[in-house]
Amino acid sequence: MAWSSSNRRAELPANWATIRARVVRRDRGLCQGVLSEGALCGHPGTDVDHIRPGNDHSMGNLQLLCTWCHKRKTQAESKAARANDKPLPRTHIPRAEREGPPDVW
Repeated sequence: MAWSSSNRRAELPANWATIRARVVRRDRGLCQGVLSEGALCGHPGTDVDHIRPGNDHSMGNLQLLCTWCHKRKTQAESKAARANDKPLPRTHIPRAEREGPPDVW
C-alpha cells in the first residue's frame, strides 16, 4: 500500500474523513477518471484524488477515482516529474565547461 511509504496521510486535514465522504457522495461513488476515448470510467470509486498536486483540499480540487485510474494518474505525474529532473545529456555541456581539443604537440 502506498500509504506505508508516504507521509501524505500526515498532511491531510483533521476533517479528511468528512471531506472524503462529501466527495464520494458528490461523485455518486463512481470513478471520475477520463478514458482515452473521452468517456468517464464509471467504475466504483475507491480513492479521493487531488486533481492538482499539493495541499489544496477544496472540493474543486478533489475527485473520486477507481484504483486503476488513480494508479494511472499517479504514474503519469511521477513520470512527468522524473522527466523534469533528468540530467542533461553529455552533449549539452556548456562550451566553457567542455574539454578543449587535445594538444598534439
